Amino acid sequence: MKLLKKHGDELLLKELKGCYNFFIREANTNEKSNGYGLIRDKNIYSDEIASISSVGYGLAALVIGVKRKWLKYEQAYNRASKTLDTFLNNVEGKNGFFYHFVNLYTGKREWQCEISIIDTAIFICGAITAGEFFGGEVKEKAERLYEKINWQWYKDEKFFYMGYKPEIGFWGRWDMYAEQLMLYILGTASPTFPIDKEMYYNIQKIKKDYGQIKDIICTYSGTLFTYQFSHAWINFKDRVDSEGIDWFDNSVKATLANREYCIENEKNFKTFGKNSWGLTPCIGPNGYNTEYGAKPCLSDVDKYNDGTISPAGVCGSIVFTPELSIKALENYYNNLTCLFGKYGFVDAFNFENGKWCSKEVIGIDKGISMVMIENYLAQTIWKFFMKNVHIQKGLDILDIHFYSKI
Repeated sequence: MKLLKKHGDELLLKELKGCYNFFIREANTNEKSNGYGLIRDKNIYSDEIASISSVGYGLAALVIGVKRKWLKYEQAYNRASKTLDTFLNNVEGKNGFFYHFVNLYTGKREWQCEISIIDTAIFICGAITAGEFFGGEVKEKAERLYEKINWQWYKDEKFFYMGYKPEIGFWGRWDMYAEQLMLYILGTASPTFPIDKEMYYNIQKIKKDYGQIKDIICTYSGTLFTYQFSHAWINFKDRVDSEGIDWFDNSVKATLANREYCIENEKNFKTFGKNSWGLTPCIGPNGYNTEYGAKPCLSDVDKYNDGTISPAGVCGSIVFTPELSIKALENYYNNLTCLFGKYGFVDAFNFENGKWCSKEVIGIDKGISMVMIENYLAQTIWKFFMKNVHIQKGLDILDIHFYSKI
């Protein structure tokens, strides 16, 4: 493996292409299958399990593939269109929302999972992006899928619910800031089932400091994906809402705090340091862990961390901290050879009890890495997603506008 000695795009392009390859190769491409276009949740241990959020990122991958001349336009167009047919006709769900995990070949519910509002949103963001890029029947089908989503059904008087299963009904509420900003933009702009803008302003915005980094609107566990996922599609840079909140700047501060937390805990974990950071949910030595995170937060995050680091935490933050992210990625690539494979960086590593590297990758981690790297290099996903009239309308309704730099 060639060592990379200088900053630049070479490593980012290698990771970008690896992520892209996951979404191209781990998809069902049998045109006779009811699950055409569905994409695996993981590449090894869930052979028949697709994630609808993986498909959202996969639709973005088709746009990236054409722009980077890795895929012919006609091939990508047809794949996008037929994937949307699968969701219109075969993927199981309710009121326009879809089950989180479905069978790769049938589109039917798997693992007794929930109908997921956030994973449906990630899927529809990918569909909207593809629709703006390809136009034609891809755009028409993306619009139909968006219009089917009954945002009113998935809420109480003030907040969105977090999950729904037919066996138990709704549970949880998005009552504080996390990864869900996309829900309010999509929901308020809906031409069929719009929500009130106050749902966005109802969420708690709890501010905490971390050392010299002040007034971070923190998320419950301080996990980096919560500061990244909506930003993958929506370019909040240089925008503020009517309360003066700059969500892009907030993610910059949260990312810097995540790195500082790792530096301060270098004495506790062999993998933590100035060029090894990025705490976010990933596969750990004992399985998938949603609690890896950093201060500031509301949870007792210290007891959950075990030294596991995911490169996706750094990749997904590259638009916020480009130089620091590149230095960390170069460290991983040059010094931790077990981390790089056919789909770029594997999901995670932990050196506390020997040298452990995960054998697989996860669609959402490859997806956030791919989209954020592409946005950093060329703003491609931001450009096409932000063109959509509904997204522009949602931002306008929520009073999230550009601010003057003068």
